[in-house]
Order: sequence, then C-alpha cells, then structure tokens
Amino acid sequence: MTTERYVRLVAGLLVIVSVVLSELHSRYWLLFTAFVGANLFQSAITGWCLMEDILAKLGVKKPADATPSSPAAEEKPPSDSGT
Repeated sequence: MTTERYVRLVAGLLVIVSVVLSELHSRYWLLFTAFVGANLFQSAITGWCLMEDILAKLGVKKPADATPSSPAAEEKPPSDSGT
C-alpha cells in the first residue's frame, strides 16, 4: 500500500473511533472528528499532509514510487513496425 491509502485508512479509522466514543463517552469526541476533517480539507488544498510525511519516514512508498499492481497498467502501446 502507498502513503495515500494509509492516510485514508487512518483518517477513516479515527473518524469511526471518535464517533463511537462520542456515543459511549462524551459528545466532545465529535470535535476530534471535525479536526480530522479539517486536516483532510487542508491537505487537499495545500498538498501537504503530516501523516504522509510520517509514513514516508517509516518507509512506506509514495504513490509515484509504487509499482503498478495491474498487468493492464504495465502494457505498452503497440509500436509501429512499418508493415
């Protein structure tokens, strides 16, 4: 998996956990959900995400570094052989 997918995974998990905690413990956990959403918004606007930087330092591949996973992505266009 790439950093982009890990960021989505972590953000989704944090939202789910904070919503559950808001029901079980305190409604103030919804502020954490808003914080996660605000960070996703900020990263979409600026292109910078702290979680991506952390994951990159841990050795997780960035999307540009990842190899294609499907055989269709590896296919080359047919060359013009002049026949």
